Amino acid sequence: MAVTAGALALPYVAHAQASARVIVIGGGFGGASCARALRKVDPKLDVTLIEPNATFTSCPLSNEVIAGLRDIAAQQFTYGKIAAEGVRVIAQAASAIDPQAHKVTLTDGSALAYDRLVLSPGIHLDFKAIQGYDEAAADKMPHAWKAGAQTLLLRKQIEAMDDGGVVAIAVPANPIRCPPAPYERASLIAHYLKANKPRSKVLILDAKDEFSQQRLFEQAWSALYGGLIERIPLSQGGRVTEINPADLTIITEFGNYNPQVANVIPPQKAGRIAAAAGAADHTGWCPIDPKTFASKLVSDVHVIGDACLGGGIPKSAAAAQAQGKACAAIIAAQLVGKTPESPTLTGVCYNTVAPGYAFSLAGVYQPKGEIFGEVEGGSTSPVDAPREVRAKEADAAIAWYKTLTVGAFG
Repeated sequence: MAVTAGALALPYVAHAQASARVIVIGGGFGGASCARALRKVDPKLDVTLIEPNATFTSCPLSNEVIAGLRDIAAQQFTYGKIAAEGVRVIAQAASAIDPQAHKVTLTDGSALAYDRLVLSPGIHLDFKAIQGYDEAAADKMPHAWKAGAQTLLLRKQIEAMDDGGVVAIAVPANPIRCPPAPYERASLIAHYLKANKPRSKVLILDAKDEFSQQRLFEQAWSALYGGLIERIPLSQGGRVTEINPADLTIITEFGNYNPQVANVIPPQKAGRIAAAAGAADHTGWCPIDPKTFASKLVSDVHVIGDACLGGGIPKSAAAAQAQGKACAAIIAAQLVGKTPESPTLTGVCYNTVAPGYAFSLAGVYQPKGEIFGEVEGGSTSPVDAPREVRAKEADAAIAWYKTLTVGAFG
């Protein structure tokens, strides 16, 4: 997803005060893209990126790692090129924010002053939302919803499972990061099972009745996997209410399940630092002005990516990158007293259900009232497309990923 020409076609900001300090918290697709864009729109800006991890592990395409189709090294990126562009990269976490004093405190106790702050903290997994599930339980029943060690743990468990075992995926209600991703994951795990453990199956326990691109997924499951995938929706008792990690029991409103592998994805909120800054409301997410990404709760703070209440725009890496670029242009304009243009965000996300078989969803989003709304210009893959079209989209997905990662990390 990328910002349209209209969103970035602001006059080149040549006279921003050299002392204007912009701090970006979070080095994912949104934060990294925003920091780079700030330096490009005005190299005089003092831009700092705060990110505790020296290596970023990308969630897009990480389901292929789980299925043994991709090495995790292909998902990992560093911040060297961003630093080379003049962004000060600090490998610490932000521990506190004082909006009145315009200061960010780091884990070592030092403090940084800012004129504008951009929060791009991603998601916080709400372990308290499912009885019995916590960070310790995730060592036995991985969520794999933040790519890295959990991704590899889930892959290892599936590889070690006996043929005839069940892989259960517990899917929370929206809003969640990348809403179609659990179903892509189910598809690719089924691909692995079909080739290596054909008597096994994937069980989706879903807290929703409907999901994004459902017809496309279900058509693919029927064509590729037969009875390897079973989905129990909300209305049939699919919502997970409790788990017991001791014996891998998953409890729903209508019954208990004892899979050999349990992938429990908990509900989510904005990253913790957003709440610490006072930018998150009772929903756990951050309300923003969609025209500027400005927090509605804290002055001189902007929120982008998964953490914000974006309305119709999805919580995805591509959306975060688009928001990061648009937010940078808006901040640069505001710092020199200009009125920024209202952003138009465009982009596409891909779902791969088997090697050589993918489909896409493209959208165009503009501010509508208090949120982003989808406008004309979007598209989705046709349900009855021939396999050649699915194969072309699988190739396009690889190209899309390269564009996405190069745009964020260089």
